[in-house]
Parts: sequence; structure tokens; C-alpha cells
Amino acid sequence: MVLLFIILLLFVAYSLLIALYWRNWSRARECTAGEINSPIKVSIIIPARNEEENIGKLLESLKRQSYPANFTEVIVIDDHSTDRTASIVSEFSFVKLISLKDDIINSYKKKAIEKGIETASGELIITTDADCLPGKDWLRSIVSFKIEKNAVFVAAPVVFNNNSSLLQTLQAIDFLVLQGITAASVSAKTYAMCNGANMAYERKAFIEVNGFDGIDHIASGDDMLLMHKIRDKYPEQIYYLKSGDAIISTEPMKTWRAFINQRIRWASKARHYQDAKIIAVLVLVYLFNLSFLALFVLGFFNYWYWIWLGGSWIAKTAIEFPFVYAVAGFYKKRSLLKYFFFLQPLHIAYTIISGFLGLLGKYEWKGRRVR
Repeated sequence: MVLLFIILLLFVAYSLLIALYWRNWSRARECTAGEINSPIKVSIIIPARNEEENIGKLLESLKRQSYPANFTEVIVIDDHSTDRTASIVSEFSFVKLISLKDDIINSYKKKAIEKGIETASGELIITTDADCLPGKDWLRSIVSFKIEKNAVFVAAPVVFNNNSSLLQTLQAIDFLVLQGITAASVSAKTYAMCNGANMAYERKAFIEVNGFDGIDHIASGDDMLLMHKIRDKYPEQIYYLKSGDAIISTEPMKTWRAFINQRIRWASKARHYQDAKIIAVLVLVYLFNLSFLALFVLGFFNYWYWIWLGGSWIAKTAIEFPFVYAVAGFYKKRSLLKYFFFLQPLHIAYTIISGFLGLLGKYEWKGRRVR
């Protein structure tokens, strides 16, 4: 009975957390790309490693941006690609191509971004990934919002493309939840998440906080850990851009192995968080998911625990659904929600596995073994 009481307390705390996310998401004002009377120079930084299938499509989309081309600089940093990535980039005359040297480091992506910013001449740095695709008003929406808010750091929306496979459907729904939490937490000034596939910050702010200094030994965290550094200097000038014009789409992982490694990479940076509120939320979410495993195992000794497990599965879905429904509406992904209930066990399992392995800090990414 003690265990069931603890699980009940975890459920109540988790329910309050989700309700808080839902409220903050709903309160975040949705906006559209505005007119810009005085454009500012922007530098788009794109780290790329073995992205020959994607990089050309991204660069073509950047050619079609509604933001003035003469105020736009595109910099691709080739991270030791062994395919045609560099040669494809060189076909685009408006792109600056930089190649990383053969340094042996733990965070190649941070090094690539640093190299790009060293070369950049823009006032505003915008980062994205080589497998992303923006709409034509992407840049204009970010810049107009930055000017309107006098923002130093802008976190912007990302959505996963998906086919009908189990793996891609799971990723698409899971990522909707993460994006909803990103918007809710940044809007509430708790800054729990952001994503390097779509964010912007002032170049001078990056320099003022000494860039990735102090976090450059961590393989992940080029997004959230940097946001935390900038937050310490500019706590009131960090914003989330809730705009359909700003959405950038990206590709999900194509194999289960790659998916788990990606989630381990994301989870691994949690060991370096210093904000007690964020740590408390992560512990709560992990223990709540772990309670499902506990009920499943105990069910082999007393079937009543499996009844509790079934009830908890239904209750978890019910408490999360209004929040996920609202976020999915923004991203035009509500058709996925018919799978939401049935994918809960997979979501719980991967959360437990990736959270545990993330503490170990070792995973494979882009063909490299990372710690």
C-alpha cells in the first residue's frame, strides 16, 4: 500500500505539472511574421556532417526566403563529411563553406557553431540543422519578433516529418510534447527546453557569455545549456516565438537504434543542469514513468497491480491529452492523436531507458562514439 500511495502522489504532482504546461501554452500569444522597416543583418549557421541527402533542399529553401537576401548570410560548417555534402554546398554561390580541422574533441557541433560565428558578420545568429526545411517567411518571422520584443534569445518551433511507420509516428507525437513543453517553459520564464534546429541569439550576447566556454566539454547542449548562460545575463530578454510562419520541419530518426541514441544524447546533458526547478521536474517525470515499470513487475506477484497499471495508463493519457491536443492543433498534427493512447507504453519504456543511459553519458552519434 505504501508503494501505491507514493505512485498516487507522483500522479497528482505529474498532473499538476501537465496542467501548468497546458495553461502556459494556452497563454502564449500566437503571432505572424510582421513587416520590417529596418532590416538587420542575420547569419544562419548550419553544422553539417554527411548530409548529402538533405543539405541541398535546405539551401534551396533559404534562397526563397521573403527576408531581404542582402541582409542574409548563410554559413555551412562541414564537420568531416565523407560524402558529397561539401561539394553540394559549394554549388550555392551565396553560401560560405567552412571545414572543421582534424581536432579530436567531444563536441564537434559546438566547435562547428563557434567556427561559424567567428566568420559571421550578422547581428543576429540563427542556427538550424542540415536536415531541416523552413517556410518562406521563416527568417522574417524571427527577425520581426526579435525587433518587436527586443529579444536577445529566441526559441522557435520545430516539427518532425513522419510517415505512417510506428517509429516515426512515435517520434512525431513525442516531439509535439517536447515542443509544447519548450513553449510553455520559456513563456513562463523557466527555460526548461529549446532546440538548436530553430533558435536565434544576438552575436554580441554569445560573445559576452564567452560562447560555449565551460560547457564545451559536453557533447550535447549547444542549445539549452547556451540558453541558460544567456539567461543568466539577460533574464528578461529570452522569448519563445509561437508562430506558424516560424515552424521549421526536420527529419526523425530512421532506425530504433538511432532514435534511442538521439534520446540518450538529449538526456545526457541533464547531468549538467544547475537549476533546481528543472532538476526537480526531470526527477518527477522519471519517477512517474518508472512507477509504470514497478507496477508491471509487481503484477507477476499480484495481478491487482496490473489493474492499477491499466488504470494508470488510462489516467496518464487523459491528463496529457488536452495539452497534446492543443499543441498538435498548432502544428496541424491532430491526425496523429488517434495513436496517442496505444503508444504510451513505448513512450514510457524509451523514457526509462534513455534517462538511465543518459546518466552514463555514452552514446553513438553521427558515426562517432561520444561521452
